Amino acid sequence: MLVYHALFVTLLVGTTGFFTALAALNVRHAERTVAEETDLVTERLGIEDPEELLAYNRLGTALGELRTWVTLIVVLLVLYSGLYADAVAALEATGWPAFARGTALVVGSVLALQAFTLPFDVVETFVIEEQFGFNQQTLQLYARDQLVSLVVTVVLVGVLAAAIFIAIDALGGLWWVAAWALFVGFALLMQVLYPRVIAPLFNDFDPIESGDLHDAVTDVFDRAGFDTDSIYEMDASRRSSHANAYFIGFGRTKRVVLFDTLIEQLSIPSVQAVLAHELAHYDRGHIWKQLGASVIWMGALLFGVSLLVETTWLYEMFGIAGQPVYAGLVLAVLWLVPVSQLSAPLTNRLSLAHEREADAFAVEVMGAEPMADALADLTSENLSNPFPHPLYETFHYDHPPVPKRLQHIRTLADESAKAEA
Repeated sequence: MLVYHALFVTLLVGTTGFFTALAALNVRHAERTVAEETDLVTERLGIEDPEELLAYNRLGTALGELRTWVTLIVVLLVLYSGLYADAVAALEATGWPAFARGTALVVGSVLALQAFTLPFDVVETFVIEEQFGFNQQTLQLYARDQLVSLVVTVVLVGVLAAAIFIAIDALGGLWWVAAWALFVGFALLMQVLYPRVIAPLFNDFDPIESGDLHDAVTDVFDRAGFDTDSIYEMDASRRSSHANAYFIGFGRTKRVVLFDTLIEQLSIPSVQAVLAHELAHYDRGHIWKQLGASVIWMGALLFGVSLLVETTWLYEMFGIAGQPVYAGLVLAVLWLVPVSQLSAPLTNRLSLAHEREADAFAVEVMGAEPMADALADLTSENLSNPFPHPLYETFHYDHPPVPKRLQHIRTLADESAKAEA
């Protein structure tokens, strides 16, 4: 049993240590490269104070790593102090059906984790984001968001967990196949629920129907061959001055969402380029390809979990009497989280390819300069690190760094000029 304990602790602590080392390497690399690329940073990206960018990323990294390590220490203490075994024993003594006991454990674990990480989120929002001028929300709005998020989490996690544990009772060793099907159904359902039900709980979404922006949007849709009935402006400025845009949904529920901060901070041509980029994700089928990749990866993880919960040592490690599958499932997930983290380069590759393809689509529709200007302005406004360490980039970035995207856009523009000549 000592071997399993040593392997478990080494896996969790070693993986966390590896990513902390990457984070530190990334900060130092950014500091060095920003100093070396001053002209690019100040002139092309428009960052007036490079030290401010470095300080923002430095503080965010430090807080993130502190949260990760404290959370890991608490998880290990809960397991090795016997608190987890006591919680399982208490649930076993209730006499509730197995699916109810399992659902209670999963929901309780998620809520405990959220409650524990809440102070870190408060510091991030009201100290770091506030210090650098990004935070726009009041304590009242923040508390309201936390409450609504809590309710949504309990409902979604509770329903999904209950369905999985019912499948475990009904199907035995093949439960993971049913859980896999549930994941596919849930992922598809969220493409409908999130834009129509969940997101409106937090923000207002107004169709862009008139004015210069509407004319600009119509122009992009016409060039790209889309109908103009699915573009919305979101009041992101109620909470943060960060700017962004995203595409979600399919069929009648599909929509492109532009943050009002994006519309305020970027020129009309740059907004058009961002919109063209987001439209590309639908036009090129990226949503479905990403979903397909997620389905395959989740199937592999669920199969791994199904193998682990059948072992006896998984329960004996932490004194779990009776070997209830729901208790083993939580432990199995802890074993596989590092595996998922270390495999990130594989899952990121597809997203990176899609982002390059979407940039190419935007250049084709709107030209190179508007897209390049949009990327530069977003980097400046969001104080994003334009120079990640290559190894950190490999594990953490599902979008190419901005300098690489700018180079890609220049290459596309040169190729287009040569073709026209």
